Amino acid sequence: MSSVLKPGDTCWRTARADRAAFLVDTEAYFAAVFDALQKARRSVLLLGWGFDPRTRLFPDGYDGPDDPDEVGRILVELACAKPELDIRLLIWRSAFPIAAQQEFFPHKARTWFRNTPVKFRLDDQVPFGACHHQKVLVIDDRVAFCGGGDIGVDRWDTAGHQDDDLRRIMPDQECHAPRHEVVMLVDGPAAKALADLARERWTKATGETLQPPEDAGGDPWPEHVPPAMTGVEVGVARTVPVWKRQPEVDEIRRLTLASIAQARDTIYLENQYFTSPLITEALAARLAEPDGPQVVLISTGHAPSWFDHLTMDRARGAMIWRLRSADIFGRFRAFWPATSGGDTIIVHSKTSIFDDRLVRVGSANLNNRSFGFDTECELAVEGEDEDTRRAIAAFRDRLVGHFLGHTGDAVAKARADHGGLVGAIEALNRDGRLQPIEPPKVTAFGEFVAKYHLGDPQDPRDSWNPGRRRERLYEAVRRMQVLEGPEADPAKP
Repeated sequence: MSSVLKPGDTCWRTARADRAAFLVDTEAYFAAVFDALQKARRSVLLLGWGFDPRTRLFPDGYDGPDDPDEVGRILVELACAKPELDIRLLIWRSAFPIAAQQEFFPHKARTWFRNTPVKFRLDDQVPFGACHHQKVLVIDDRVAFCGGGDIGVDRWDTAGHQDDDLRRIMPDQECHAPRHEVVMLVDGPAAKALADLARERWTKATGETLQPPEDAGGDPWPEHVPPAMTGVEVGVARTVPVWKRQPEVDEIRRLTLASIAQARDTIYLENQYFTSPLITEALAARLAEPDGPQVVLISTGHAPSWFDHLTMDRARGAMIWRLRSADIFGRFRAFWPATSGGDTIIVHSKTSIFDDRLVRVGSANLNNRSFGFDTECELAVEGEDEDTRRAIAAFRDRLVGHFLGHTGDAVAKARADHGGLVGAIEALNRDGRLQPIEPPKVTAFGEFVAKYHLGDPQDPRDSWNPGRRRERLYEAVRRMQVLEGPEADPAKP
């Protein structure tokens, strides 16, 4: 298997990480963020789709005034206690309907941080209708977090996804649904690369040029987090839409197609959305091969918001029907996870693993807009040695096992006993914790939404023209089918 990480093509750059770790679910992420923040000496840079300063990093089932673990309070106290510490938050200036849906308007955070040393800015430097979707936190240019999770009041959950966990409490005293997230933690030059990305975004949003912080030593890596991999090259891949004088960056789309093309045995996808015809056809081509890889998709049973249910769920149904029709050898499965009591677990992670050779964690969904309309960022590591490959396989088995209520070791044994990941899931899924995704009933309106991918532009050139969007998407699919691969850049107009 040749390298899929090619700077300037499938990734922005590669950089070494002495340590890399996977944080499964937000309890692990928030605890690691808290530890790293306490060790910050010079710089804290946060990029987010959303941010709520009321978010509690250690919820205990009670939400009242002046909770000491609110992230906004923690940041202000750090900035006041350490005048040499520069804390900057850059959050997407979300549209009113999105903000209302999230139950917190990012504009209000400016009031929270007013007259404090914390520098909070809203970023609207994207095409109309697009969003800043990158989720990155960098501390002292020494450690960095990148993944699918935001710091919000409805994000916290444990890997156990318990049915009645009162710690999932929000400021309105209601409890939110179980939720699955994945974040990757890296250090060294890989963290520095993400810091460069964050500073570049800050400059575009504010016009202020930031210099790298003075090296003050120290190690902000959370002490309780063991590295899953050591001494690895990390690829940083992005999506940036073409807009004004800004050229298009579609590294994540290119990396996704290349990853699918090179997979041998197993393609494992965890994602909130699955609506891209281009990715669907790339997977369909592999399923049509007699000796192609197994493909397992884990997504949410149905989108939690009415808009996403209206748009993304219907389009996803069409994509799943297409893959099932292509699955002549019985290697495709699409599941949604449930708690032990049967409640839906919201799958918000954006994680993909190809064999034991490539792992990717970031913010990009498997929809059209994540490949050319919104901004995105993700990290990727290739298994260049046995230790790294074992770590990648163990991470995948751990993810699958936590949905099933089994250990990763149990999944690994079942894979060996039952001919791969599909057989392992079917053998271990005795309690029905993973349910097959059934496409929603097709109505005339639903067919129209799916046909024209409403709410899911490919890029700014078709954001207000669904007819052109459909034409461009399916022309890209036809070109890929003729060329039998992504090499000729089929998603270009």
